[in-house]
Amino acid sequence: MNEAQDLFSLLRQSTDVDPQAIDAIERTIAEGQDRELCRINAPAFASKHGLDEERTIGAFLHAARVGIFDISWNVLCPGCGGVLDTNATLKTLQKDEYTCALCAEGYSPTLDEMVEVTFTVSSRVRRIAAHNPHELPLVEYFRQIYWGSGVDLPEEDFAKKMEAFSLEGIELAPGEKAFLLIQLPSEFIIVFDPVTHSAQFIDGKGEPTKERRSLSLVFDRDHVQSQTLEMQPGPMRISLENRTDTRVLPTVFIAGQALHDLLGKRRPFLTAKRLLTNQTFRNLYRADTLDINQRLKITSLTFLFTDLRGSTALYERVGDLSAFDLVREHFQVLHEIVAAEAGAVVKTIGDAVMATFATPDRAIAAALRMRDAMRALNDKSGREDLLLKIGVHAGPCIAVSMNERQDYFGQTVNIASRVQNLATAQAIFATRAVVDDNLTADLLHRKALTPVPHEVSLRGIEREIAVYTIP
Repeated sequence: MNEAQDLFSLLRQSTDVDPQAIDAIERTIAEGQDRELCRINAPAFASKHGLDEERTIGAFLHAARVGIFDISWNVLCPGCGGVLDTNATLKTLQKDEYTCALCAEGYSPTLDEMVEVTFTVSSRVRRIAAHNPHELPLVEYFRQIYWGSGVDLPEEDFAKKMEAFSLEGIELAPGEKAFLLIQLPSEFIIVFDPVTHSAQFIDGKGEPTKERRSLSLVFDRDHVQSQTLEMQPGPMRISLENRTDTRVLPTVFIAGQALHDLLGKRRPFLTAKRLLTNQTFRNLYRADTLDINQRLKITSLTFLFTDLRGSTALYERVGDLSAFDLVREHFQVLHEIVAAEAGAVVKTIGDAVMATFATPDRAIAAALRMRDAMRALNDKSGREDLLLKIGVHAGPCIAVSMNERQDYFGQTVNIASRVQNLATAQAIFATRAVVDDNLTADLLHRKALTPVPHEVSLRGIEREIAVYTIP
């Protein structure tokens, strides 16, 4: 554990890392079960240990940066929560579509809910069974490797829960052949292998028979799904052959209520979208996020643009040095507010800031705090030097790499920028997509703020859009 102690000593030197989160992480690594250290769900970890969620995510990011954890970017099936692909970096997520054999559905990946970010303890710090996943027992492979951290699997009686919908399961070494004898029920069953993501659907229909039916299945990397077979309930012999170079784990599931109940229990997890809008992540990983040719979809992201009104006149009025100090102080305050509201500053352009937030309410909370902060700075100086214009819009976009920086592209970004251009001094302008959000509406109601709507035309946008002034 000497190396682990050295790494934790290094981690504690970071002044912006929550010491309580570090203590909980160190304690879990020392005392936790192996499965607790495989693909850790950071929000669930924070909830379990009574920690602040954002600060816990920051602690895991810092811990990964010094080598305590390995980060994994996993593509999840929205249906069953299974991990369809796993990547050590977001740069290797290149496919336009992923197919889940268990659900028999194809999905175009988005960073909102289909890509989770998890943390697994480094083998340098502690060896766990999942470092050699092909040696895990069948049940633990499903628990630790196949299903993602967003599925709320039971801690203690997971094996018993699986027994409720599993007829049989077997481990096949590379090149090995075997067979399973089952009694096919009058139900829909799935012969599923979580290693190759192969599935064969069998619909038990018709009059039960005592005549034994036979089925042959071959597992390889190319043939992942077969059409549904309709067979009479009764005795059945399933011949299995593994033609891959790794172990496979074919398991016979009953696709009934017990399976649906297990997979229907979900919990929040750390999405790629949320991590990309995390200031700590952007500070630590900077350009090492996306490949130059990647275009990753985000279903909805909230953009906040700010700009100082009359900054040229400010330099003329108070002089370059004083103006520079004021502008620098304003940037520092904005960065702190964005980070405190779980957002991230994407870039600054002149005196303007572009920031992102996972949800509209956090952007509006940041905007209100920014407005108050600028008023406080002006009160301190006794002059109206810092007149901040703010625009907020939410919608779909594409995450890209531009100018060696992780950035965003799309009409949503353009609209957000132009909404900010409409704003007057100390005004917050937001679109309907923002103010109609339930959490935003609750926030404004608590603060007794009523948005005032008006239709506007924006350059490059054909239709008029509803923009709201937040007084």
